Amino acid sequence: MNLALSTYKTQTGDSMLRNSATLGCLAAILSIATPAFPQPAPATPPATAKHAFTAKDWATLRSTNAAAVSPDGTILYTVTFGAEKGPTHHEWWTIAPDGSHATKLDLKDDFTPLGFTRDGHALYGGWPVKNLNQFAIFPIKDGKAAPVPSTLVLLPRGIQSAAPSPQGTRFAIIADPGPPDALADMRHVAEPDESSLYVVNTDGTGGSWWCAGLKFIGQIAWSSDAGSLAVMSHLPHIGNHRESAAIDVCSATDTRHVTDIPNSAAGLAWAEGGKQIAFLSTKSDVLTPEHVWSVPSAGGVAEDRTPHLQATAVALAGDPQGRVWVSVGHGVQSDVEEFRDGALTPLYRWPEGVVDGLPAMSEYERAGGQIAFTVADPRHASNVAVPDSQELRKITHEGDEQLAKVDLGPVRAVHWSSKQGTALEGIATFPAGYVEGQKYPFLVLPHGGPESNDELRMDPLARAIAGLGYVVIQPEYRGSTGYGAEFLAAIYQHFGDRAYRDVDSATDYAIAQGWADPNRLAIFGWSAGGFMTSWTVTQTNRYKATIEGAGITDWEPFLWTSDVDQFDYDARWTDEDPEAFRKFSAVAYAKNVTTPLLILHGEADQRVPTFQGTEFFQILRARGKTVRLVTIPVRRISQCCGSSG
Repeated sequence: MNLALSTYKTQTGDSMLRNSATLGCLAAILSIATPAFPQPAPATPPATAKHAFTAKDWATLRSTNAAAVSPDGTILYTVTFGAEKGPTHHEWWTIAPDGSHATKLDLKDDFTPLGFTRDGHALYGGWPVKNLNQFAIFPIKDGKAAPVPSTLVLLPRGIQSAAPSPQGTRFAIIADPGPPDALADMRHVAEPDESSLYVVNTDGTGGSWWCAGLKFIGQIAWSSDAGSLAVMSHLPHIGNHRESAAIDVCSATDTRHVTDIPNSAAGLAWAEGGKQIAFLSTKSDVLTPEHVWSVPSAGGVAEDRTPHLQATAVALAGDPQGRVWVSVGHGVQSDVEEFRDGALTPLYRWPEGVVDGLPAMSEYERAGGQIAFTVADPRHASNVAVPDSQELRKITHEGDEQLAKVDLGPVRAVHWSSKQGTALEGIATFPAGYVEGQKYPFLVLPHGGPESNDELRMDPLARAIAGLGYVVIQPEYRGSTGYGAEFLAAIYQHFGDRAYRDVDSATDYAIAQGWADPNRLAIFGWSAGGFMTSWTVTQTNRYKATIEGAGITDWEPFLWTSDVDQFDYDARWTDEDPEAFRKFSAVAYAKNVTTPLLILHGEADQRVPTFQGTEFFQILRARGKTVRLVTIPVRRISQCCGSSG
């Protein structure tokens, strides 16, 4: 199900973000788990000794993400970090491709850059005006934004995104065309949010709505001549039981329908000199786009161009030169590949870890060919890298100074087979000072999603738990991305048996390796991983302590109350076959629970509504079980766990 932070559907927090609530969540681990796993008092370290990774390190760790490239090759990137209390901070920087001239930008408050203008002397993006995100262009000189925007486009309900034409003369803006809701601060009408196409000149003049009949636009891609756009529309969540999409070619004068897609879809790019339109989709009931498809731009039936891909195509986009870039997950690692002549060709990888998403690049024709990537690995925060011959070279090093003071235990990609013979992969994180052959308290940490995966990168939560003296395994159970369509689709109607057995087999593996003390086992999961925790304690008493974050505990109401489509778990009608959903609902088996359980949830969570945790807690407490519910107040949601998926 589309619960996790992923490329496919936007959410605000599968992982708990860096802030004071993060420290509270880690303190919760200490409060419930440490009494079960007594440890000898550590010796007092010398003043210059490194320390184990802590929640404070997590909260303050700086990381970067490549955002855009100017026509002259200057790279825009963001630096993200937190503090022990308060919200996550974002700084915007520019840097030359050789790593010189790193400059922190002085931007207007709340302005979020999306990219450069054609001359490279200004940034376009979103800027709040009367609580609505509007389109603005701010000239930049000597690293400082002008006091007022040179272009400001005000639309009745604000904007969602914007993309410049290849010539840089116009912008296509996705926005809700409806009039302002005068009562929006008093009530919200349950109806699909609309998104249409508004095209405007770079100076803000000549704006008009194109293809007014398209009301649920998700992705757009300019044609090379800027005379039209490929447009992908999605069936809205409200009022529909399954997902589907459509592609049209939209111009100022007409709409030409290209194809219908009887499943979910994502990404959009012109390919093969404009003769094809490429995108991601699937044939699976799981509904996660995972193969590269294309359709003739003149119209026709879409075709799966990568039917034998034993990996997952995660994201897709084109550039003004006609290249189609694809981010591909290969198990716990990922690379960037090019889709050309109906096939994928690997281009860039980061051997120690992952290439995070698609490259940042110039959006304009006849611009330089500079591109920039975000790379990450288990011993470093994410940073910006550029091509250097056939490899990638880092040009930023955020977090390195801080992590040099931390004793980071080993991290390994590990492989095993479950009792049922399923070949599985996972990531094992070991505590600082790990001694081979010694048994440690153990925690299995299943990811959210479940159509997501863990990657070989700096994972602050796994590191912080390992910093408490645990061995941690993050199992890539069936339903995870990165292992091909069959592995991904195996989750359909089988989350509570197949995926559960896969996750539990990670504990068997850790015990067999001599890493885990069988008397000191724990499990902690968030969102879909939270389901796995709540379900596990109804099925076994082998774990001594458990933490469930924003987990699904009652499937029947969850499918209809989450803010996004969740029928990729099971598309049967809940009112026709309620038992099909009850059989994997933890609330139906609460009497079986004997393990102490901590439930964490955000009070404004719309991805996994808070009642899921409250219901399970109330039943367990009424049955006299050892359980505690901790919720994050609404005022903290933007800082913490958000709409957990």
